[in-house]
Amino acid sequence: MTITVTRDVFRLAEAFTISRGSRTEAQVLTVRITRDGVTGWGECVPYARYDETLDSVTAQIESLPADIDRAALQEALPAGAARNAVDCALWDLEAKQAGCRVWELAGLSAPKPEITAFTLSLDAREKMEAAARKHAHRPLLKIKLGTPDDMPRLEAVRRGAPEARIIIDANEGWSAEVYADLAPHLVKLGVSLVEQPLPAGEDDALRGIDRPVPLCADESCHDRASLPALNGKYDIANIKLDKTGGLTEALALRDAALAEGYDIMTGCMVGSSLAMAPAVLVAQGALVTDLDGPLLLAEDRDLPLLFDEHGVHPPEPGLWG
Repeated sequence: MTITVTRDVFRLAEAFTISRGSRTEAQVLTVRITRDGVTGWGECVPYARYDETLDSVTAQIESLPADIDRAALQEALPAGAARNAVDCALWDLEAKQAGCRVWELAGLSAPKPEITAFTLSLDAREKMEAAARKHAHRPLLKIKLGTPDDMPRLEAVRRGAPEARIIIDANEGWSAEVYADLAPHLVKLGVSLVEQPLPAGEDDALRGIDRPVPLCADESCHDRASLPALNGKYDIANIKLDKTGGLTEALALRDAALAEGYDIMTGCMVGSSLAMAPAVLVAQGALVTDLDGPLLLAEDRDLPLLFDEHGVHPPEPGLWG
């Protein structure tokens, strides 16, 4: 068995901005694992927020023995981008060698399309209103906020898309006091949830406060080991494969979070259809699906995921799984 890592760059359709900065391209790592002439593949997006770089994640992957399997992988690498790409490549390889789909191997029901959010990046309120008007036909919009001037931006988006369901990603840019102050206005404007209002590690201030708009743990939720610390602070767990370290842990986290009473959001980094494909399985029945990465790209993989009025469709075998 051989494991190879390549770097791929996908141009974005337009600059993507959050409170921590902007980008014009998605830089990803593609892992291919070949055994007996059959190749499975997966993608990850190293994330600087977690001290990951293209070089460091590549080194992690290249440190693995060539005969690694999924069970051994869970112990060999920590949750994160490196383990994600390898785990998803192994799932794809196993399905191809078995002549079935990944969802069958995992004992899941056949996946269906899921309505996905479309993200409006942080910008001047006039530009955000124009973007909202352009995408007002979409049923679910996600707004990147996390600045001192958030309410005018949110009001502008609501003017641009009066009928859309809206969720907010504060990207760790608020405080508990800011959330408490804004919450009545968020309710009035029809906001469904707020992702990660406080920095991870500083979110104990959320414990026990009134949450008229549900709070979703993003940076505070990585894998099953994260769940105890969410108690009393969050209502929803955002599952991203680049945080869980792959589909294996993502499915386990989903089951554990649901058992503990959390709703599920399935999210993504900005990557190609190959990165989103395994996450579609995790998104089945989720409260919120946020797998719009390919919609933000100017270019994508061959045989990309289908997005239409029914949402994001499960991948075809030619793409993954």
